[in-house]
Amino acid sequence: MFCQNVRLVFPSHLVTQPVVYRMGREFDLATNIRRANVANDHGWVVLELQGPEEDVLRALRWVRDLGVSVELLDGELPD
Repeated sequence: MFCQNVRLVFPSHLVTQPVVYRMGREFDLATNIRRANVANDHGWVVLELQGPEEDVLRALRWVRDLGVSVELLDGELPD
């Protein structure tokens, strides 16, 4: 099982959309929210994604195509 930690930064028009839910559902991934900060007009989440590597990479391309900024994280999660 492949595991990837990412930081996703959402533009204002996507803050209220179920993007993390859709990632898990549409790409058959386990999503674990490790940290998050969400306001009315912006938000970010540190997310642990688990599943086949190909599916994780497809999900990250999909979310980036939506307009979400994607940062791959190594080691410790940021504060």
